[in-house]
Amino acid sequence: MAKLYFYYSAMNAGKTTHLLQSSYNYRERGMNTLILSPAFDNRFGKGKVASRIGIESPSIIFSEKQDLLAIVKKHLTERDIHCVLIDEAQFLNKSQVFQLTEVVDQLSIPVLAYGLRTDFQGELFTGSQYLLAWADHLKELKTICHSGSKATMVVRVDEHGRAVKSGNQVEIGGNDRYISVSRAEYKHIFYGEGKIEPVQLSLPIEENKS
Repeated sequence: MAKLYFYYSAMNAGKTTHLLQSSYNYRERGMNTLILSPAFDNRFGKGKVASRIGIESPSIIFSEKQDLLAIVKKHLTERDIHCVLIDEAQFLNKSQVFQLTEVVDQLSIPVLAYGLRTDFQGELFTGSQYLLAWADHLKELKTICHSGSKATMVVRVDEHGRAVKSGNQVEIGGNDRYISVSRAEYKHIFYGEGKIEPVQLSLPIEENKS
């Protein structure tokens, strides 16, 4: 029975790597997958999903106005689809999450969605909110804060390591950095006087990327 899966985490937990591995596992068994990614995230090239460890795959890009059920149905006229995978699923809107439930319920195709749970202000992304509400299966992918604790949140910092507390929820290619931290570290940095030290800032960090 097909299900909707939501794999969520803070940043740099290997979400895109997990997505690409899942797609590979299907294709290795002679089954077709359809990878979808948001159109505005083109840092690695248009129509491409790339992991920070260097693996990548072509993807079908979609805008916030497109119907994901219609996209899947269109590709079904060309070939069988055995699994749909969504990169950066936090950027879906409510209607698109509902459309993914229809891919599962109408077409009996499993959907694997990967994304961040919360933004740099500690608020749920819209896509994540409805995936948490409607998915059949929830799975947290874990990563580690520089404190050694499990990282569950994302803090946005400037070049001095100080928290950025306002601005657009989505920013691609800006100068600020997004760093995965524990809840305790998030409170210390965002609400207190703490900051990310230069040794953490010097690490390779991808904005809004798994």
